[in-house]
Amino acid sequence: MDHTETGRRSDARTVGVQAVEDAMRRALELAAEGPAHGPNPRVGCVLLDPAGRTVAEGFHRGAGTPHAEAAALAAARAAGADPRGTTAVVTLEPCAHHGRTGPCADALIEAGVAAVHVAVADPNPVATGGADRLRAAGIEVTTGTLAEEGEELLRPWLHAVRTGRPWVTLKLATSLDGRVAAPDGTSRWITGSAARAHAHRVRAQVDAIAVGSGTVLTDDPSLTARTLDGGLFEHQPLRVVVGTRAVPDGARLRGPGGPLLHLPTHDLDEVLRTLGEREVRHLLVEGGPTLATALLAAYAVDELHAYVAPVLLGAGASAVAPFGVTTIGEAARLATRSVTRLGDDVLLVARRAPTQNGRPARPTKEEI
Repeated sequence: MDHTETGRRSDARTVGVQAVEDAMRRALELAAEGPAHGPNPRVGCVLLDPAGRTVAEGFHRGAGTPHAEAAALAAARAAGADPRGTTAVVTLEPCAHHGRTGPCADALIEAGVAAVHVAVADPNPVATGGADRLRAAGIEVTTGTLAEEGEELLRPWLHAVRTGRPWVTLKLATSLDGRVAAPDGTSRWITGSAARAHAHRVRAQVDAIAVGSGTVLTDDPSLTARTLDGGLFEHQPLRVVVGTRAVPDGARLRGPGGPLLHLPTHDLDEVLRTLGEREVRHLLVEGGPTLATALLAAYAVDELHAYVAPVLLGAGASAVAPFGVTTIGEAARLATRSVTRLGDDVLLVARRAPTQNGRPARPTKEEI
């Protein structure tokens, strides 16, 4: 439900609800064009005239670039349009702090906008307060417009800011019978080229990718995000190794790709806190079974990407080891978000419910 508070600017013409919702859907589309990785949220903004027609649009293109509101205001002026009296429709509450750029709330006030509609309030204690600043300037502010869609777009970022820990996506690539390797240890390639290409696109969208130190010694992964032609995507995630065994000097992890961070510990709380402090918003975990099992046992997996190939091995290493489930009633059940065919393989994306068998799906911040 929308929540509206009106400031002193009572003479502002109110844009219709349908026009605002249509503009918010467009703002969400614009926001999705921004980079999914990085410490900043993806934000889109649409400016409407009093009749509900679009005046200008903008979105945040990444750290150090103008925020969505500033981009939309600049686009309006570049087109010769006066933003005074417009309605700003924004996916995230305009910020109220000075970073690399000035406060978006101040930019909207100085531009003379009449009203602001927001999908999601900003939970970042550093940036929040923009709505109050706008109201104090007499601008009508509405929060909660298409809030569910806004939350979904910003889910990893919001989770990280609210909890101080990154959103954890666990990737599994298995045979139909849940194996990740044959009895002789061979594992390349269980899934086909389409599934592997998709997995690399996911790598290019996250902030960090993690494996256990045992996987480093066994598989010598590079953990790079590669394009179809074998090159590297512009963005390369931070490469994280968890575990006490050293990363060999000649490991591929020390070659081209993202920075390498070795966390010589088995304490997952320490790992997630450390990454949160480094502003890692989205962490992709690719293995091996030991790290995957530890995360599942700790209720620390937020989303699962299961790439399943129509292959049967009958024996070999399993995707996960036992993690405390002794009866079907204790099974860690997840909610399916999507199922996608990738060549002959299938990708199932699932999330853990907020509670599981009366227990939290992951430790709360107070429990860390």
